Amino acid sequence: MNSGLTLFKKVIYNSSFMYGLRMIIAFAGTAFIPYYLGQQLWTIPLTLGVVAAGLSDIDDRFSVRIMNLIYTYIGFFLTAASVQLLFPYPFFFGIGLILSCIGWILLGSLGRRYATISYGCLVVSVYTMLGTHLFEQWYFQPILLVVGAIWYGVISTISFLLFPARQVQDKLSQCYSALGDFLFSKSNLFDVDMTAKSYQQSMIGLSLENGKLIGIFNEMRTTLLTRLKGDRGQRDTRTSLQYYFVAQDIHERADSSHIDYQKLAKIFEHSDILFRFQRILSLQGKACEDLSESILNRQNYHHNPRFQQAFSNLRKSLEKLKYNTNYDSIWTNALFALFDNLKSIDVQLRNVETERHIKLDKSKYIENQLKDDDLKGWDDIFIRVKQNLSPESVLFRHAIRVSIVLLIGYIFVQLSNIEYGYWILLTALFVSQPNFNATKRRLRLRIWGTLAGIILGYAILYFVPSIEGQLIFLVICGVLFFELRSKQYAQATAFMTILALINFNLDGLGFSAALPRLIDTIIGCAFAWFGVTFIFPDWKFRRLPRTIKRAIEAQCNYLTEVVQQYHYGRNNSLNYRVFRRAAHNTDADVASLISTLVTEPEFDPMQKNLAFEFLCLNHTFISYIAALGAHRNLISDPEVLTLLDQALNDIKGALLHDQMPGPHTQDLLKSMLKQLNQSDDPSSEARIILQQLSLMFAVLPQLSTLKQSLSHDPNDQISEFSPV
Repeated sequence: MNSGLTLFKKVIYNSSFMYGLRMIIAFAGTAFIPYYLGQQLWTIPLTLGVVAAGLSDIDDRFSVRIMNLIYTYIGFFLTAASVQLLFPYPFFFGIGLILSCIGWILLGSLGRRYATISYGCLVVSVYTMLGTHLFEQWYFQPILLVVGAIWYGVISTISFLLFPARQVQDKLSQCYSALGDFLFSKSNLFDVDMTAKSYQQSMIGLSLENGKLIGIFNEMRTTLLTRLKGDRGQRDTRTSLQYYFVAQDIHERADSSHIDYQKLAKIFEHSDILFRFQRILSLQGKACEDLSESILNRQNYHHNPRFQQAFSNLRKSLEKLKYNTNYDSIWTNALFALFDNLKSIDVQLRNVETERHIKLDKSKYIENQLKDDDLKGWDDIFIRVKQNLSPESVLFRHAIRVSIVLLIGYIFVQLSNIEYGYWILLTALFVSQPNFNATKRRLRLRIWGTLAGIILGYAILYFVPSIEGQLIFLVICGVLFFELRSKQYAQATAFMTILALINFNLDGLGFSAALPRLIDTIIGCAFAWFGVTFIFPDWKFRRLPRTIKRAIEAQCNYLTEVVQQYHYGRNNSLNYRVFRRAAHNTDADVASLISTLVTEPEFDPMQKNLAFEFLCLNHTFISYIAALGAHRNLISDPEVLTLLDQALNDIKGALLHDQMPGPHTQDLLKSMLKQLNQSDDPSSEARIILQQLSLMFAVLPQLSTLKQSLSHDPNDQISEFSPV
């Protein structure tokens, strides 16, 4: 009995299974209800309505979710009706196509929910083009598309009401899973066999893992924010908020660096100390993954008892090092600081279950707020749209590019009268991405996925001639498309191609549509490639100087806030977390941008090497700031505080204004550090501060030089915003 109940809980807590069940019900309804009503052609727009609604589905609190659905249905109907009414008039249809495309894409500047809805409307517009011949009345296909969307909306809303906290729990689980990956990546820096090349590879890997983690943190923040605005007393949401703050604190401590890892590997290559640090980081990575699983399965997390012995042995090894005269006290003191940091992470993981029973003190609520980036009114809407009405805006460039590509595709279809030509527009819309790298990747996957889908689709239509059997495959393919669309794009494309062929076979055209589908896909991919290459090309290397500048400014703001807390005492105020998030977001932007430069043919190879050096050094620098932030507490020593302020000014001068500091601050820093190293307290906060400042000043000249080198566009003779 207990085993059956446990299995049942695992099933209903399995988000992937429940999402698949939702999609099975949705596609089964659109496939079999028209079949039993004797209106088989209805299946086509109803199914496409479910697909468009599924692509437009947004996680939100109940009241906002209902409003989102209403906006979606209105947008779908207006879009589909406009296509139906203008379709017989090519000139007006072309004008409407380009204007609506620009408008829908720019609507995304208002926020995630509007971007998602507008994308769904663009998809519906092309779906409507494919089915304009199906029904005599102009309004019939738009109504069926909206009915399909409503059918999906009803199912998704019921699922939401049954499991209101599921999305929050899933995102929280992803946070800790990504945090575990980050810790595993961090442990690679304690490799005793590290070389200069392997160090750079480890730092690049760490930066990319950090970027993924920051992206998930941002998604989690959005999910929590919308829930908190809807119900401030929701216990599950409050608990998730506490878990989120714990994850952020662990990340700050894990991302911090107290030492130069390359030198560390050389100095302690014949000691067990690095292995012990690496083991604890790996154990903590596994602990985060275990916590992720326990959150996903709604189970209690049990902290690994091996941590106690691991920390005990590490402490003994550190004590031996302290009295070993072969090692400089600077290194042993830094290792003690690192030990304290890992111990703090252990305390967070050990006590995370108690967060379920915490009742937030309302007097400290300010420390548990999240910055609200949602729209504040018409003025905010006007400002956001205005900010994107410029060639400097990535969104504006993407809107112009996609609209021109779709217009060219439409003109091509009209002139060539190619069979099923509107698949060209659909392909161009799905493949076109804001940057060259993402578009190029989708081009390849789209073509291979379509080819595989046609082969499998032919087999299904041939070996399963019955309508009932084909409808079953339609349901299966629809479910697999949604399951794989964000994981395996080629496979998802294959299943959507099979679904399309089955839909066309309901109109008696399944076999004849297969080859045109492949040809239209190749032509659509060619148009998308042309657009991303020649129409407002968004080469990322041209954005590199601005991205670097934003990253440097954000790091300086983060460091300023950390220094302030040494003056006035530690707190996790909204202001501090905003600056910390901004610094990590821009660091993730740098990592994402530079990692894609290898695919861009116009980027100078020498600049590319410098960019990867900057990527490593930039993340190293922010990790030094994070270490200061992890240990931030009120300092009463005026000499240390004065040095902190002076060092802050020197660092900002070097990074923001290219003014390298004189030797005075560094000389004073070395003098104070030498005095402190003679004391017996290895965890002195003053020593940690001075040690971190020393590390920052050690990399400051190279970081400033790289910033200056990369701030110059080697191709600035080509206008960055030239449309072709």
